[in-house]
Amino acid sequence: MVFLCLVTVAGGAAILYGGGKILPGVSVAGTALGGMNETEAAQALVSAWGSGSIVLRDGTRTWSAAPGDLGITLDAQASVEAARAWGRSEGGLAAVFRALSGRVALAPAVSVDWSHLTEYLQEARGTIEIPARNAGVQLVNGQAQERPAEPGRALDVPATLDALRAAPGEALADGTFDLVMRATAPEIADASALVAQANALLASPFIVHGYDPIRDEWASWSAPPEVWAEWITAENAAGSPTGLALSLDAAGPASFLNGAAQFDDERYIKVDEAVALMQEAVAAGQAEATTRIWHNETTYTVSAGQTLAQIGEEVGIPYPFIQAANPGINANALSAGQVLTLPSRDVLVPLEVVPHKRIVVSRSQQHLWAYENGEVVFDWVISTGIASSPTAPGVFQVQSHELNAYADQWNLYMPHFIGFYHPGPNVEVMNGFHGFPTSASGGYLLWTDDLGRPATYGCVLLSLENASTLYGWAEEGVVVEVTP
Repeated sequence: MVFLCLVTVAGGAAILYGGGKILPGVSVAGTALGGMNETEAAQALVSAWGSGSIVLRDGTRTWSAAPGDLGITLDAQASVEAARAWGRSEGGLAAVFRALSGRVALAPAVSVDWSHLTEYLQEARGTIEIPARNAGVQLVNGQAQERPAEPGRALDVPATLDALRAAPGEALADGTFDLVMRATAPEIADASALVAQANALLASPFIVHGYDPIRDEWASWSAPPEVWAEWITAENAAGSPTGLALSLDAAGPASFLNGAAQFDDERYIKVDEAVALMQEAVAAGQAEATTRIWHNETTYTVSAGQTLAQIGEEVGIPYPFIQAANPGINANALSAGQVLTLPSRDVLVPLEVVPHKRIVVSRSQQHLWAYENGEVVFDWVISTGIASSPTAPGVFQVQSHELNAYADQWNLYMPHFIGFYHPGPNVEVMNGFHGFPTSASGGYLLWTDDLGRPATYGCVLLSLENASTLYGWAEEGVVVEVTP
C-alpha cells in the first residue's frame, strides 16, 4: 500500500512537472497557487493582493491594512517564478513531497516604501497602543479600594521596521507580519495612600453649583458616590508627601455635566471650565465646586414705535451694544416685527464673578443696597443720571478702581471712582460710583445737596464717606445690578 501511494504521488508529480504547473500545497502570501501555470498564478496573486489585506499582529490582536496603504508593492512575476521553482530548482525531491503532503507558504517578492510605512505606523499608534493605566481608587461595595495599575503596550516603530527590513518577503509569507511591541509601566503603581482620603470624600455626593450672576440665581447638580467614584484617579503631585494626589478623569464629569446641566432657555455652562474646577476641588479634598452659568445671544421682536434706546431700557442692555450686534440697522427707523439680535448679557460681566457680594441700585427709588452673603451691609441714598444722560439699567460688574478719576468732558475730579460699565462697546470711558465731584476749574464740590434725585451724567453719586467705604468693600468682580 505504501508503495502504491508513493507511485500515485510520483505519478501526480510527474504530470504536474510535465505540465510546468506549480506543485499542490504551494501558496504565496496566503494565496494558494497549486496546480496553476505561471499566467494563472500571476493573475490570482495580483487579484488577491489588490483586493486583499495584510494583517498586522500583536499576539491575539490583529489589524488589517491594504498593501498600498502600507507602501508595500508585490512583484507578482518574481513571486510566481519562485513558486514554480519549488520542488524543481528549489528543494529537490524533499520539497516535492513537502508540497504534496502539506502546505508550503512561500515569501512573496515585494518592495517596501519605508518612508510611507513609517508614516502609516506612526499614525496607527493611537489605535494599536494600549496606554498604561495608573493605580487609582475605585468603589467596591460602597467602599473605596485601590484600583491596581495596569501596564500598557507601545508600538516600537523602529524595531518593527528593522524586523521587516531584514527579510520583508519572508515576514509576509502568510499575509501577516508581527509588530514589535514593548511594555510600558504606569507612572503611579501604588495609590493605597489615597484610599482613606477617597473614602472620606465618597461619603457624600459630588455637588456642582452653578451661579448665574445675571439673574442672581443658583442651580445644583449632584452625582451620587457610586457615580463619581468611577471618575476618581491618582496623579503625580510634586507637593504631596506621597507624590500622589486624587483627581478626576475628565471624561466622567464631562459626560455627567453634559447630561445633567441643561436649561430650557439661553443659559449654559462651560463644561471644560466646570470640570477643571471639579478637579481642583478634589485635589483640595472637597466634593463641591462652583461654576458660572453663561448666556447665549437671544432675539427681540420690535413693537410699533419703539426706538433702540427704549429697547435697551426694557431689556437691560445699553443700546449701543444692541446696535453693534445688529450691523446695518437704522437705529432711528425700526419697524414693527423686525427681529433684533440681543448680545449675550455676559458681555457686560466680563470678569470672574464674586458670588457672595452684590450691589443693587434702584433708579426709581434713588437708593443703593449692598449685600454680602445675602445680608444687607449698606443701605444708602444715592443719585443716578439725569433724563438726558441716564444711568443704564442692567447687570454689570465692578471692573476698575481709581482713587480720584478725572472726567475731561466735564472737567471734574471724581473721588473713589469705581467703574462698572462702558456706555458702549469699544468705548474707553466708564460710568461708575464716586463721591461728590470737584470742579477742576474752581475746586468746589458739586451736587452736595442732590442726593436722592437724578443729578449725574450717568454715574452713581454717593456721599464722600460712603464712596470711600464702597471703594474698599467692592473688589473687582462684584456684580452691580441697576434697576429702572
